[in-house]
Amino acid sequence: MAGTGRGQEDRREGTDRVPSDQGGAAPMASVIHFTIATTAEESPDFRRVLWTGTNTQLVIMTIPPGGEIGEEVHEDIDQILTFVSGVGEAKVGGATKKVAQGDLVVVPAGTKHNFLNTGQLPLVLYTVYGPPEHADGAVHHTKEEADAAEESGEDEPPTES
Repeated sequence: MAGTGRGQEDRREGTDRVPSDQGGAAPMASVIHFTIATTAEESPDFRRVLWTGTNTQLVIMTIPPGGEIGEEVHEDIDQILTFVSGVGEAKVGGATKKVAQGDLVVVPAGTKHNFLNTGQLPLVLYTVYGPPEHADGAVHHTKEEADAAEESGEDEPPTES
């Protein structure tokens, strides 16, 4: 279900109720909050979807030393990646750039890209896809598990009904 952020309720605040003009209670939007660097650092998983909305999706990733995300192109999806720890290389549109903690890389839709861990420690990042790219609540412990889920069709983004 879009927007649920299943599996992370412990890191979210709930929905508060405020009085409406009619004297009843009306729902107020919940505050979805993550201490993102800490949440990303604590995840041993290759990929974990934290939150899925209608137009965007928040995902954390941990790439082991010597590992990579894998070369890919998202035809209709923009992606923004922010690096929390580790060192690596961003290969985007034929250019290569070193990345480290605090760096942000933008991958426009239709651009070939890959991210590699070139260090001795995990390369940890969070990424925002627009629109969503993965199944809501998806957790893939390894790249092999993530690839298998994509190939089998289990890791499909939510569709509007």
